[in-house]
Amino acid sequence: MSLKLSAAHRQIACQSRLFATLPPELSDGLLDAAHVVRLRRGQVLFQHGDDAHAIHIVADGWMKLYRIAPNGAEAVVGVMTRGQSFGEPIALRRAAYPVSAEATTACDLIAVPARAFLDMLQTRPEAAISILSATFLHLQGLVEQIEQLKARSGAQRVAEFLLELCPEGAESATVVLPYDKGLIAGRLGMKPESLSRAFAKLRELGVRVNQSSAAIASVSRLQDLAQADAFGAMSKVI
Repeated sequence: MSLKLSAAHRQIACQSRLFATLPPELSDGLLDAAHVVRLRRGQVLFQHGDDAHAIHIVADGWMKLYRIAPNGAEAVVGVMTRGQSFGEPIALRRAAYPVSAEATTACDLIAVPARAFLDMLQTRPEAAISILSATFLHLQGLVEQIEQLKARSGAQRVAEFLLELCPEGAESATVVLPYDKGLIAGRLGMKPESLSRAFAKLRELGVRVNQSSAAIASVSRLQDLAQADAFGAMSKVI
């Protein structure tokens, strides 16, 4: 289902890392060519191997980017939420998507035609800095994911995930889990049973998890765990 952009959609897009560095006259032109795609939970936006024709910004909800391994296992590459963009370099190359994208909740996406971006770059090449900035941030995020997988324990990965959901400056908080625990496990490079064990360990730090939320008694204790050395200091925290 495609809709015209509202004023709220345009504001979300302009605050995204893709548009944040663009002058208003350029972002306005691109958003005039954009439209909103509304997806149901579980609906696929594109599949691995499909040709890319648009850059997408999440306006509301959560999108899962994933690949299916030869053995049938699903590998979650990223989970995107409000204000986050994806597909920039692939769409601008008019290449095939290396991943699939699926709505994990009801979702509104702002779709900016790649053709509009390419036309703008021909007349205003300085606008390429916005693409480079967004691509760099994507790469930085992937490097951080790899660090998580290689150097962090399961409990630390879950602690970092929960901390990202906490309000800034809060010492205690109850946060809503944005998607189901199976997807959380995939996003953190864990099996569901490993995620359950990590939640059990975090109970010793005052974290209580139910089906859709987590109550955190001490954000600072969770931060201590997340920042501890994965191979030594963790035993001092738990």
